[in-house]
Amino acid sequence: MYSKETTVKNQVGLHARPATFFIQKANEFKSSIWIEKDDRRVNAKSLLGVLSLGIAQDVSVNIIADGSDEQQAVDALCELVNSNFNE
Repeated sequence: MYSKETTVKNQVGLHARPATFFIQKANEFKSSIWIEKDDRRVNAKSLLGVLSLGIAQDVSVNIIADGSDEQQAVDALCELVNSNFNE
């Protein structure tokens, strides 16, 4: 299991369009991946799960993966978040 904390700096947070990009990237990996905010952890490959966290701008989240490509998955998702979803 591998995890990293990152802060969402995107102006609209992790909603609709950015969440879709996040989920598409998560689905590129074989590992099980979760995103955690406060004490809630959801499947990072689920749009409803990610949106249910209500992640706004300047909110810190943990990205957690478990599987054969766990480190690559977490690093790629953190990079996507840090790039402000290429906006």
